[in-house]
Amino acid sequence: MSSIAYKANAAEVLKRIRSLVERKANDQIFAAFYPPSAAMKDFQKQYTDWTGYPEPHERIRFWDRMFKERVRLEDDNLPSAYPSEFDQGLYGGLLGGDVRYLAMTTDGYVSSGWISSMIPPLLEDWSGFDRLKFREDHPLFQRYVTQLGIMKQAAAGKFGISHLIAIDSFNFVYELIGATNTYLSVVDNLDMVRKGIDFGFELNLKIHSTFFDLVGTLEGGTCSWVVPWLPGKIINESVDPFHMTSVDYFEQWGKEPAQRFIDRFDGAAMHLHANGWHLLESVCRLKGVKAILMVNEKGIEPALQQVKGLRKRAGDMPLSIMVDYQEFTESLERHELAGGIFYYVSGAPDGDSVNRWMEKVRAYRA
Repeated sequence: MSSIAYKANAAEVLKRIRSLVERKANDQIFAAFYPPSAAMKDFQKQYTDWTGYPEPHERIRFWDRMFKERVRLEDDNLPSAYPSEFDQGLYGGLLGGDVRYLAMTTDGYVSSGWISSMIPPLLEDWSGFDRLKFREDHPLFQRYVTQLGIMKQAAAGKFGISHLIAIDSFNFVYELIGATNTYLSVVDNLDMVRKGIDFGFELNLKIHSTFFDLVGTLEGGTCSWVVPWLPGKIINESVDPFHMTSVDYFEQWGKEPAQRFIDRFDGAAMHLHANGWHLLESVCRLKGVKAILMVNEKGIEPALQQVKGLRKRAGDMPLSIMVDYQEFTESLERHELAGGIFYYVSGAPDGDSVNRWMEKVRAYRA
């Protein structure tokens, strides 16, 4: 029996996803579908042109309502609420940054229903770095702890809580001095870059250890938006700053900090935006990476149209990609889908259609 009441076939889904993550299902495909949601329509009405930290009880009611709508879907998704309010702004906000919130009101996946956060750079230059201190009694950290507690209590027995994205390495230095100055400082002020990376490592360790202390695991694993569930305590690592660099630059500056943080947990989920797909082989070589989401971006051929090439380049690494309902179902009918991939399918018309297509998904062999 599963403790995920808002997923009728949760036990079967957990078994299927485990086979993907353990690299035992490279000839199979997996899919999560997103039909229309009344909860999402109300979210769009409420949060369009809205900014600010939302009331956490209201937020968890939104997730609860949306997952309850989907309880009879027989897809490979597992319901988990993402504490997106803390996904980026938390890190710099804990050091005095001006946290700004943005509601994500687009339908589909990724980010549907999120309220994200960011900050402008904390420092004009490195001269203020030594004054930065993390305090556990900081109001934003207490807000983080409180909201995780509210989410955990409300979700218990019904759905999971997704891990947060890590903002470490160059991502954290971005928070301190901005993107351009980060790259310039590698040339002009390397000692401070290293100090910033070390500071970010310790701060991320505190944030993500606190997450697992408070939220724990779901059925022995971690909920994620890379794939819905991963066995163990898994962090959500990001190498976004290296999307705009060469592979050699990532190998020199990005690999070691990422590996150091991954090694403190049971592994990592990753994502690569389309302008960073040249890093795929290098990211696959990081020890402990369990799955990689290939994020489509405008102006670059989408992942579905490159799926066989991406599959070959990634070896047996589980991948996930985002597709539209029509292109997914047409590719499925033509038997053109690569295996070992989790497909996030936006635009499904209704639950009955999803369940009919899932019969073909489960039977498919690449």
